[in-house]
Amino acid sequence: MANVTFIPAKRQVGNNIKKAEKPKLRVAAYCRVSTDSDEQATSYDAQIEHYTEYISKNPEWVLAGIFADDGITGTNTKKRDEFNRMIDECHAGNIDMIITKSISRFARNTLDCLKYIRELKDKNIPVFFEKESINTMDSKGEVLLTIMASLAQQESQSLSQNVKMGIQYRYQQGKVQVNHNRFLGYTKDSDGNLVIDPEQAEIVKRIYREYLEGKSMDKIAAGLEADCILTGAGKERWHPSTIKKILTNEKYIGDALLQKTYTTDFLTKKRVKNNGTMPQYYVEGDHEAIIPKDIFLLVQEELARRRRVHTTENGRRRCYSCKHCFAQIIFCGECGEYYRRVHWNNRGCRSIVWRCCSRLENTGHACRSRTVNETILEQVVIDAINQVLCQKTDFLKTLQSNMKTAISDRDTLSPEVIDARMKELQKELIKKANQSADYDAITDEIIRLRDMRKQSEVDSVLRDDQMKRIKDLQDFINKQAADITKFDEALVSRHIAKITVFEDHFTVDFKSGITIDIEA
Repeated sequence: MANVTFIPAKRQVGNNIKKAEKPKLRVAAYCRVSTDSDEQATSYDAQIEHYTEYISKNPEWVLAGIFADDGITGTNTKKRDEFNRMIDECHAGNIDMIITKSISRFARNTLDCLKYIRELKDKNIPVFFEKESINTMDSKGEVLLTIMASLAQQESQSLSQNVKMGIQYRYQQGKVQVNHNRFLGYTKDSDGNLVIDPEQAEIVKRIYREYLEGKSMDKIAAGLEADCILTGAGKERWHPSTIKKILTNEKYIGDALLQKTYTTDFLTKKRVKNNGTMPQYYVEGDHEAIIPKDIFLLVQEELARRRRVHTTENGRRRCYSCKHCFAQIIFCGECGEYYRRVHWNNRGCRSIVWRCCSRLENTGHACRSRTVNETILEQVVIDAINQVLCQKTDFLKTLQSNMKTAISDRDTLSPEVIDARMKELQKELIKKANQSADYDAITDEIIRLRDMRKQSEVDSVLRDDQMKRIKDLQDFINKQAADITKFDEALVSRHIAKITVFEDHFTVDFKSGITIDIEA
């Protein structure tokens, strides 16, 4: 066994060296309120006042800052700027301790809570929760903290479910909530109802009008920027996606589709598009419309038409283009392909011509259709319209016959009949749901009828549009006193549906249903 000798410490007599002063603990406070209401704002101010006084009263503490997030959710820390700044200060060595009211104020997400507590614990920085009297540096602190944080998360989940139920109830009552601050065309009155902003409404009408006139979303956006018109969010830059949202928003006809998106996770707040996973509610006539319903449906049909890919007879796929009034209305009589506009330089002679796409792309197809100068196509349009004017009486009779055909061409089930049947099915659905009976067949039938009604409305609008085209040409024929001598792009957009190029002639199809052959 080793021999151990005890050597006592020397007694210091007359030692005038002062004991080193213990540095004060740099204590920070974190407080947060969950909403922007006036009551919560008062709570927010009270917390700041409380912690300022609480820390200053302790002689061993010095205030290292009060970090306060106002109106921010606690389910995740991504948008809590002050919280994140406080953590950065801890990493920088400027904070020795953190005080907060409760676990739910610090975080309602168990993973986030434990992550930051352990991160701070590694740096020897305790967090003290007043309400639960938990100090994270205590031995039992983390066990209690895990339990309490989990309870806080469950409370947040329960609150989220209650909020969802409240929203669902408002949806079922047809109560529409819209953020009018970013909604071009509308504002809110003193009662919180949507009302039209006349100046902005004209911008919305312009977008719809220009789209139906054939302009692309890019061109519409460029035109709005050129005129220094701001978006609904007050931005100078217009994106095609912004134009598309305006063109597809049913709120511009006074209706509202509720629950277009839904939250998949109450912690991350991630929202996704509702493709039928959650129920939706369509409210008709909720507020004053800016765009008439028939115009809106025509735009939806035009959107669908531009999305469709034209497949030619030789299997080639062509997408929509609208850079010129002749774009995608000139067809090859031999292979069915589109004609494309080309700037041609033939032996120093420059001109603009239209040529079959299959020839331009040199696909090996045997099509040898002719190339047509743009001035010839313009003259073809002039000749076709003048032929209608010269044979006014005959063509007016044809137009009258086309109008009768459009009127008689109606579906067997009108929207009114479909609506009546849907109401019956909805009553039956509620009855079966109360009896806990199987109602899948009824649900499927309601969905089928809803789609049928939508198609019926579209068909009705298209018929009305066809009649409008016929009436438009009738009015033009009756008002035009003499032949036209100058080409006008507007006449093409208004009246011409298709021009087919053959070797010895052109076939011009009018939107009103008239067809005329013009010799080459």
